[in-house]
Amino acid sequence: MSFSELNLFPLCLGGNVFGWTADRETSFAILDAYAEAGGNFVDTADSYSHWVPGHAGGESETIIGEWMASRRNRDRVVVATKVGMLPARSGLSPANIRVSVEGSLRRLGTDHIDLYWAHIDDAETPLEETLGTFDALIREGKIRNIGASNHEAGRLAEALEVSERDGLARYGVVQQHYNLVERGYEGALRDVVAGAGLTSTPYFGLARGFLTGKYRPGVEVDSPRAGKASEYLATERGPRVLDALEKVAAAHGAVPATIALAWLAAQPTVAAPIASARDVEQLRPLLAVAEVELTEDELALLDEASR
Repeated sequence: MSFSELNLFPLCLGGNVFGWTADRETSFAILDAYAEAGGNFVDTADSYSHWVPGHAGGESETIIGEWMASRRNRDRVVVATKVGMLPARSGLSPANIRVSVEGSLRRLGTDHIDLYWAHIDDAETPLEETLGTFDALIREGKIRNIGASNHEAGRLAEALEVSERDGLARYGVVQQHYNLVERGYEGALRDVVAGAGLTSTPYFGLARGFLTGKYRPGVEVDSPRAGKASEYLATERGPRVLDALEKVAAAHGAVPATIALAWLAAQPTVAAPIASARDVEQLRPLLAVAEVELTEDELALLDEASR
């Protein structure tokens, strides 16, 4: 089944926190709450959480695999993971992809990956070799679909041309940095995605937590992402966006995080934004995106405030 045919929940649950800011027990609770709300799309990577002292990477995959095994729900979960950014196994060479996919399958406790991402663009490896390996893995049944994460427009277009020319598996989805205060996607990259009939699952949909509204002048936030998120306060646009979010949120009886994700979900080419939560309480407003539909006037207000 192609990625576009999957019946996806409108929020993709980011697994980067599992094994990092959420321990195993908390991660299970988050995954349970997401599944109970109808969620079925979980995104992780072999590199999560290698940055934690004593971790080698793959901890998030292991937690997700153990959760699926204990809940016996593998057939109800669309699992996405990535290859290419783990420091010990970086790049998209055929040999590295082969070794990496076996590690991911083992940690996830499954015989197939629904969506396998090229986590980066590896300019050192010919596209023919990378796509040829992905194509072989699809034919072997180990992966079902492939996506391109962190790719520029020109390289994505080139990869699509190689797939077409050589009859190889084709990227069907893109993962990119995109939110109300980071709108660089709305240019050449989105043009390629739209022109080729692809979809996207943006990450940092809440701008590292800034769009939750908890960052305000003089407010200290306890988060490993606080430094980056608070930088948006120093811009003219950041506070303006927060004000617009609060206005729209009040009209829906919602919170700014829900509205920020609803705006993202309504954008052209977006299949489902990715967002993560380090506890169940943080997850609840993210899940509410499934129930919020913004009006044209509200979308326009947010669009104008974020320009």
